[in-house]
Amino acid sequence: MVWTFVAAVLSGACNAGLIAMVNLVLGASGTPSGRLVWAFVALGAGRLLTNSLAQVTLANFSQQSSARLRRELVQKILAVPLRQLEEIGAPRLMVALTEDVLSITEAMLGIPSFTVNLAILVGGAAYLGWLSPKVLVAMAGFIVLGAVVHRLLIRRGFAFLTAAREEQDGLFRHFRSLTEGIKELKLHRERRGVFFNQNIQSSTAAYQRLNIAAEMRFILAHNWSHLLFFTLIGLILFLLPRMENLSPQALTGYIVATLYLMGPLSGVLGSLSVFGRASVALRKIDELGLALEVRAGDDCPTGRAVPRASFERLELVGVTHSYHREREDDHFLLGPISLTFRPGELVFLVGGNGSGKSTLAKVITGLYPPAEGEIRLNGAAVARHNRDDYRQNFSAVFADFHLFENLLGLEQADLDAQARRYLAQLHLDHKVKVRAGVLSTTQLSQGQRKRLALLTAYLEDRPFYLFDEWASDQDPLFKEVFYTQLLPELRARNKTVLVITHDDRYFHLADRVVKLDYGQIVTESPEARTFSESLTVPAGCRRAAEQVSVG
Repeated sequence: MVWTFVAAVLSGACNAGLIAMVNLVLGASGTPSGRLVWAFVALGAGRLLTNSLAQVTLANFSQQSSARLRRELVQKILAVPLRQLEEIGAPRLMVALTEDVLSITEAMLGIPSFTVNLAILVGGAAYLGWLSPKVLVAMAGFIVLGAVVHRLLIRRGFAFLTAAREEQDGLFRHFRSLTEGIKELKLHRERRGVFFNQNIQSSTAAYQRLNIAAEMRFILAHNWSHLLFFTLIGLILFLLPRMENLSPQALTGYIVATLYLMGPLSGVLGSLSVFGRASVALRKIDELGLALEVRAGDDCPTGRAVPRASFERLELVGVTHSYHREREDDHFLLGPISLTFRPGELVFLVGGNGSGKSTLAKVITGLYPPAEGEIRLNGAAVARHNRDDYRQNFSAVFADFHLFENLLGLEQADLDAQARRYLAQLHLDHKVKVRAGVLSTTQLSQGQRKRLALLTAYLEDRPFYLFDEWASDQDPLFKEVFYTQLLPELRARNKTVLVITHDDRYFHLADRVVKLDYGQIVTESPEARTFSESLTVPAGCRRAAEQVSVG
């Protein structure tokens, strides 16, 4: 920034020197001397070189700064617990990472031209003062008056920019609904109409109205400054000759210098709008950064994971977790939960929708820290300092899983060969190829995408596997393969497997079936077959079914 400022000031000084030289040549009689020609060339070359240096220097700096800003935001996002990120919301994070950083970068790229124009204005004012102190005093008075009124106008414009930036968060939220809910919108004309007319149209109209209101204030401020400038030129042309005796050459010098300064003045005033948007964006990023720092509760290093200790026992002792449910406007309390998991064990977690199964899964995997109680791994308590190390014991495929296009973080020497074997086992080898850890495609059906997610979990080869409604999108044939072949194979490899499921016909395959209801464990049965029957078929219906069977 220092080198950019110095280069920009030198460029502005060269420009001011050019103004003085133009006036000198216009006021002189005869042909300009060779020294003047070379001085003009030197000043012109100096202006171009210093301005280019300022722009190149700041272009590098601004791009480095925007990249660093994005990296810092991503690191802060990674350090925030999952529950807190869900409360902040994805649209707010996306706007900060895209639009806000872009506004700041554009403003930084405009600093050289702003500084050059400012230096030209200062140099030009100094030259006018050398020509006539009275003109300089008059210009200073006009500048003070113009600055006060200009500030009042753009201050209101900044307020509208801030309101527009708030509206942009809602607009991004609607855009996300558009991309994620496009199928539902296409299938329902009335819903599509309300979504467009109320959500999209109202948000875009409000965003447009606020931005136009801000730009109107900036335009008024810009034109106000031009009005003062033209007034000053009129005073120089018509009033100054009456106050003192001026030669035509001197009057020409005043007018040329004043007109020459109008371009830099327009540039300075035009930069204020860009800087105003950047100021609002920077404030939003700062607020988001502070919010992320306040909520930061996860140590999420990005280096290589430390070697895991052998997995012997995982215990949940009186664990609770609560969160606010906006739709019901109440707090959901999970627990207290006490469970134990051991290697080579297949456990089914069942219960109705909203019973807390997925929440419990995130607590078990360390994504949600318990509010009360304790999680113990091999007898050692899991706390903030070792929670990320604890999470490295899990491979999970959640219901809202994300599928990466390459096998990130997996560095086995025979990674491609292992992946091909699993692709064949998962009946995907005819659709997906893998080369250098990159999947040829992820554009598959939801069930096939879940199989690819299972492929990644297999390759991670961790001691604890968690599947959240994994089989719900599979065809009957592969659902049978999952329960009767894949899960027993994992158990045979001494893996602990926790499966969230509603497929009661396979409950007999589990070592234990844990039923959850309204956040509480209501049944934990090792007798899976008996539990399955009692869970799914009411007693009266079972007797009626037996009578039909006997008949």
